[in-house]
Amino acid sequence: MTSDETLMDAEERMEKAVGVLGNNLSGIRTGRATPGLVDSLKVEVYGSMTPIKQLASIGVPEPQQIVIRPYDASTIKEIEKAIVGGDLGLNPQNDGRMIRLNVPALSTEVRKKMVSRIKELSEESKVSIRNIRRDANKAADQGEKDKELTEDDRDRLKEQVQELTKKFEAQADEMAKARETEVLGS
Repeated sequence: MTSDETLMDAEERMEKAVGVLGNNLSGIRTGRATPGLVDSLKVEVYGSMTPIKQLASIGVPEPQQIVIRPYDASTIKEIEKAIVGGDLGLNPQNDGRMIRLNVPALSTEVRKKMVSRIKELSEESKVSIRNIRRDANKAADQGEKDKELTEDDRDRLKEQVQELTKKFEAQADEMAKARETEVLGS
């Protein structure tokens, strides 16, 4: 693998790691209603597990309420069952056409738990980024052994990988801090 290929591979994988973090953070409650709270739910319908977004439109008419309107009214009971089983701490209210979820305000204790979970997710993401750095550095060393890279090229590649690592770790930190602010401030 050339140094450019190694660098591109590392960058793509680091972007994915930060993307996963963003996805995980969107599912954390902030005390404010957001479609991200239920986006990750999977509902058992038609014999398979289906993401809720494919079964219903999700809206936020008020800051403390989520409204889920199933495309097929026959799936409303399954969606309701998935919300209750999803351990979100939300109590669905079904009127036969749509489901309303009232998002309660968070207690101080719950907010602290959420913040610690955000920090865990952020750290997992950074560990993943560092593992990608390790893989890229191994590839650089192997490239030098295989005479594909000179010693200077290997060192330059390792420096570039380290710069990428810092960049993506900073992105993960920013995302986590922003989410912490939302959780603590709302």
